[in-house]
Amino acid sequence: MSIYVGNLSYEVTQDTLSAVFAEYGTVRRVQLPTDRETGQLRGFGFVEMGTEAEEASAIEALDGAEWMGRDLKVNKAKPKEDRGSSGGNRGGYGGGGGRGRY
Repeated sequence: MSIYVGNLSYEVTQDTLSAVFAEYGTVRRVQLPTDRETGQLRGFGFVEMGTEAEEASAIEALDGAEWMGRDLKVNKAKPKEDRGSSGGNRGGYGGGGGRGRY
């Protein structure tokens, strides 16, 4: 399972975020998503801890805590929704305007 960390400073790095969570256990992975167009951090990230007990301890301690001038939002990450094939290809059909009408 993964921890969602929101309201992050745009100055955060994987190393600094990892160091904060390391106080509560083993940090397996840190992800900081960036904007595709600008490359800027998006203000949230995900942290994977070694055990669920470590995750629970980190969530309890850090949710609402001030760090780098911001109040963190820390909770269990929700599974990424499966977008499937139904929603991703919207322009393929029916978008022809007046084609087929004579």
